[in-house]
Amino acid sequence: MTVQLSISIVAYHNYDDIKKAISTLEKYTPTTLTKKIYVVDNGNDGTQNGENTEFVDFLSNYDDVQYIDMKKNLGFGKGHNTILPLIDSEYHCIMNPDIIFTEDAFSPILKYMNDNPSVGMTIPNIVDMKGNRQKVYRKELTIFDMFIRMFCKDLFPRRVAEHTLQYEDYSKPFHVPFGQGSFLVIRSELFKKLKGFDEKYFMYVEDADLCKRVNQISNLMYFPGATVIHKWEKASHKNKTLFKYHVQSMKYYFKKWGYKWI
Repeated sequence: MTVQLSISIVAYHNYDDIKKAISTLEKYTPTTLTKKIYVVDNGNDGTQNGENTEFVDFLSNYDDVQYIDMKKNLGFGKGHNTILPLIDSEYHCIMNPDIIFTEDAFSPILKYMNDNPSVGMTIPNIVDMKGNRQKVYRKELTIFDMFIRMFCKDLFPRRVAEHTLQYEDYSKPFHVPFGQGSFLVIRSELFKKLKGFDEKYFMYVEDADLCKRVNQISNLMYFPGATVIHKWEKASHKNKTLFKYHVQSMKYYFKKWGYKWI
């Protein structure tokens, strides 16, 4: 029997977050929804001092979870792409390790997509730990908007609001040019057709690239009928190495899709 939903989570030394994500996912997702969860470990390089062993033991408590040890860091997109040959589902969820469930989010999303064949990918209502909606819904990337986000977002509040779709009506579905890749539900057939993420991005901006390719042949829609929590630590703003990856990915994105300045 085809699984209704597959889920991929890429791990990198964030085992506690993933334990929270999976335990809350299992708690709130009804057993009537058949699912398979793939945890792809990019961070098990032998330096965890038993942390990894305890994590794998935790995962073994769930029959629908499969642990995949890559033994090296493949990057975000390539890590998710690892499970493409394994997917046998109607829908697939690309999920960050720091997602927390407080309700059954998947059932209403899958129903919405079943009822709307033109929708190829969905992003739900994503909030922070205090329940505030996060700015994860955006227009297509421009060099100006990325510069503002990185260096001076407080100087251009109106432009930031426009770029992050703050003027949309979040009580009803609407088209999203670019939805952050922390939680996206895509038709598995479409994900395979697109061959997943472009693996030339090691980290960052690969979600913008995927959304653009989805929207070329289908539709990415915001769906208000389901909510998940995303801790979102914004690591690239704090770490020089991650910031470098972010800049490299932006360079590749604009080289690939064209230098859209404003």
